[in-house]
Amino acid sequence: MLSKKSKYAIKALVTLAREYEKGPILISNIAERDKIPQKFLEAILLELKKMGILGSKKGAGGGYYLIKHPKDVMLSNVMRLTDGPIALIPCVSLNFYERCVECVDEATCGLRDVAMDVRDASLNILTNTSLADILAREDRLKKAGIRTALKPAKKKG
Repeated sequence: MLSKKSKYAIKALVTLAREYEKGPILISNIAERDKIPQKFLEAILLELKKMGILGSKKGAGGGYYLIKHPKDVMLSNVMRLTDGPIALIPCVSLNFYERCVECVDEATCGLRDVAMDVRDASLNILTNTSLADILAREDRLKKAGIRTALKPAKKKG
């Protein structure tokens, strides 16, 4: 399950991606727009800045901005930065491997085998999905929603 920290980080990054190259955005504006507690958001954005995804500017006209192009910020990287492992269980994690304490034989563990399939499928999607892709999906969904809302309801019988 995605933690609130990861969800908030992704929401804030999508907002910054939508405003890419338009200048810094104040934390208070991001917090209000995305309904994120401001103190929590400050900590998240500072962490993303330390990891080289964001830049910041102090003073008038200051705030946070994306350093990288939205197409170069992948969901898998953001999730690993904010939550750590993506894998369901530690014995299948690529970057945070740990042997499961209760495991008798890792080589023949059926749960591990299933978890590896889940990990591989998830990573395939998350490493190939960027902030730019999220923006495109949002735009597509909004357009589809508008078209659906404009269609008259069918009369019953």
